[in-house]
Amino acid sequence: MIYTSYFANVKRLPINIIPISVCGKAPEWFKGFEYRKLGPKYGFFQEWKRNHDNEFYTKHYKEEVLKYLTQWEVITELYMMTQYRDIALVCYESPDKFCHRHLIADWLNMILRYDKVKEWEAQLPLFDY
Repeated sequence: MIYTSYFANVKRLPINIIPISVCGKAPEWFKGFEYRKLGPKYGFFQEWKRNHDNEFYTKHYKEEVLKYLTQWEVITELYMMTQYRDIALVCYESPDKFCHRHLIADWLNMILRYDKVKEWEAQLPLFDY
């Protein structure tokens, strides 16, 4: 299964879900896997930081990053990195904010039939009354 999440949530992920950074640069403390092929390009990312134009970012992300990749190649490489374990593609933004990981999820979901990429959410423990 492929999930998305963010760095502030990494320590809450279950041990069986392997976090993989999909940023240009992960935080210094993060010692996990990195898959920079999905990271945004510096130029359009810096422009987005100045203007926060999500349409601009989306257009450039698709044209400068996703256009040069195939979904099956990405999925295969991600699973090979983790020896076919469940993964969480992580970056900086919280789930309610615009983030390229949501674009990645939509892009991957275009070819997936059953196990759709979705944001990981902590499951509350079930109590037996």
